[in-house]
Amino acid sequence: MSIDIKGLAVHYGPVEVISDLDLAIGAGHFFTLLGPSGCGKTTLLRTIAGFIPAARGAIAFGGRDVTRLPAHRRDIGMVFQDYALFPDKTVFENVAYGLRARGEKGAAIRTRVMAALERVDLGAFADRKPAALSGGQRQRVALARALVIQPQVLLMDEPLSNLDAKLRVQVRETIMELQREARITTVFVTHDQEEALSMSDRIGVMNNGRIEQLGTPKEIYATPATAYVADFVGAANRIEVTPEGAAGQGRMRVRLGDALFDAACADAGPAGARGGAGGATGRAILVLRPEELDLSATPGTGRPAAAATVLQRQYLGARTSYKVRLADGAVLAVDLHGEDHDRFSQGQALFLAVNPEKAVVLAQ
Repeated sequence: MSIDIKGLAVHYGPVEVISDLDLAIGAGHFFTLLGPSGCGKTTLLRTIAGFIPAARGAIAFGGRDVTRLPAHRRDIGMVFQDYALFPDKTVFENVAYGLRARGEKGAAIRTRVMAALERVDLGAFADRKPAALSGGQRQRVALARALVIQPQVLLMDEPLSNLDAKLRVQVRETIMELQREARITTVFVTHDQEEALSMSDRIGVMNNGRIEQLGTPKEIYATPATAYVADFVGAANRIEVTPEGAAGQGRMRVRLGDALFDAACADAGPAGARGGAGGATGRAILVLRPEELDLSATPGTGRPAAAATVLQRQYLGARTSYKVRLADGAVLAVDLHGEDHDRFSQGQALFLAVNPEKAVVLAQ
């Protein structure tokens, strides 16, 4: 079931925390609202759920206007950050709660509840209380409770934030499997970029109650539309540059140290981004991901290269992270993988090679 939001505004008292927001989520998609604390992502999720009223605008599920409907009439399943399980009820009764509220009875409840518990590998825990479960198990109970009612829309508010790193990955994989199996339209809220990039069909990066950029995980990561998105999603080098002229086909000529090359200009198109540098003049921001840069002892890499000096080296197992300084004083992070990725030493003079196809210029 699709979700369509038009001109949505949400107030907390006299303060407008979401302003004139438009958003379309395709049926069966896994859509993530990504952003830091206070950006408005949970407020938007709770407004979609019906827990917070809209000051203006409209929300539709599959073309049906639900803007003024209470939460229990929107046919949603909700998974909360803190599990929100009944501590005095067994796992079985927690999962059965929504079915009982909808008038299901007897054997039908037992069949559906046990099927849901087996699907999240908790069939043997039906008679336990939540206090006897681990955090990961409790979150899987909350997921089973949300899915057992077979909702049209599944809403998830930072469901992995209370779990340790290993459990986060395990529960993340369970969520992805169940969502793709059921093809339930899902809105997932997180501040964790890895969760967003690995799980989503599309991502909306939020900032101050607005969607700063909307796109696929690859689009959000590889072609950030604003400096805010580039900085928040993944590690990024952001260098102030003066464009040296347009290079055609949405590209701008820029200089990094003594390397001159053409970089793509971010453009705020219909996808919902703000900002952009399609016609950047004056100062601009060059965005380079650390893993898209290379280091070599000689400039003969076939790519634009700038003289640099190694300031710092950190060996991290599968990769080595470097900090290098260019002749003009700019400092960049570089991540090298593969064999001998730790071959350069602190203080060594070398060359920083740039892949122009992975470079993006943003308006300052």
